Amino acid sequence: MVAISQWTAGMLWKLLIRSQPCRLCSFRKMLLASKYRPSLVRFTYTTDHQSNRENKRTVEKLSKFSVDIRKIRRLKGWVLFEDKTYVEEIANVLQQLGADEAAIASILERCPEAIVCSPTTFNTQKELWQLVCKNEQELVKLIKQFPESFFTVKDQETQKLNIQFFQELGLKDVVISRFLTTASNIFLNPVEKNKQMISILQESYLNLGGSKANLKVWLLKLLSQNPFILLNSSAAIKETLEFLQEQGFTNSEILQLLSKLKGFLFQLCPASIQNSISFSKNAFKCTDHDLKQLVLKCPAILYYSVPVLEERIQGLLKEGISVAQIRETPMVLELTPQIVQYRIRKLNSLGYRIKDGHLVNLNGTKKEFEANFGKIQAKKGRPLFNPVAPLNVEE
Repeated sequence: MVAISQWTAGMLWKLLIRSQPCRLCSFRKMLLASKYRPSLVRFTYTTDHQSNRENKRTVEKLSKFSVDIRKIRRLKGWVLFEDKTYVEEIANVLQQLGADEAAIASILERCPEAIVCSPTTFNTQKELWQLVCKNEQELVKLIKQFPESFFTVKDQETQKLNIQFFQELGLKDVVISRFLTTASNIFLNPVEKNKQMISILQESYLNLGGSKANLKVWLLKLLSQNPFILLNSSAAIKETLEFLQEQGFTNSEILQLLSKLKGFLFQLCPASIQNSISFSKNAFKCTDHDLKQLVLKCPAILYYSVPVLEERIQGLLKEGISVAQIRETPMVLELTPQIVQYRIRKLNSLGYRIKDGHLVNLNGTKKEFEANFGKIQAKKGRPLFNPVAPLNVEE
């Protein structure tokens, strides 16, 4: 059985935000809300009158460090109206960490909030991040890449307790540092909330038939792949598990789906899963049992919304691929229409007709496809495919 494609797993969270309803919508709003400072007035216009009311010393100091003031006015203009700012102080500590002038300007332009972060707050945040960073060079590299995650400081004590909890859990520091930069919202959870979610995940794994010996490995892998699972509620997890059981999936099958979908299964509403199931059953003209087998081969059927599934099925049909072929190799639904077209074009250049055979050679990750293509090419004895050169292919 072919596991869900690596690149598809990387796209899962983007698709969640784009296409799934219910609890995902409210979660998206929470993520977006964290980018702003609600207690301060935000200005989005730029006029001479506005410039007159800005803190001139702040503007002068920013200009001294070659910061593009226009970018700050467009992005977070409110910081220029603050009476107390720490431009020189923040620039100096960044410089001490090893950041050059260009890096400092870039940090301040992309995260203007940095100039209202006091040196004391900065140093506390630096100490927290150094708990998982090997050295200052690694720390400043993370700050340059993800300034908002560093300077958008909420509850530092809660952040510290969560870092320590994740370390005790057995997560590697490099994984925790990735959480700090790309999943910072999980550190806003009270540590007791995160501990509760971990307990629920452990309990669910064991109840589904997972072994105690493999529990820690399974849990750490799940968290490293999808830390956002900690933002769920215990009720949501229970609701999803009960729904899947009602659909006829056994405990071992649910555990299989959970592992393949990297925990994203718990972030889907039963209603959206039901819509995807109903659509797929109708599209493939199959029984409940047949559909379950399709889902076990390609768990993404549960994950993708109806519009995404419809687009991908229609894209395959337009290329001359039959419904029967898709049912035989449903993992092809993990590919976007653009990728399908590109791969078919490459295979056609070797005289290989997808619509006349199975879809195994079309399927898989980019690396797997290129390996299969190379084998077919070797048999044909043709030169390497050039995607830019015109193709001379008989239709």
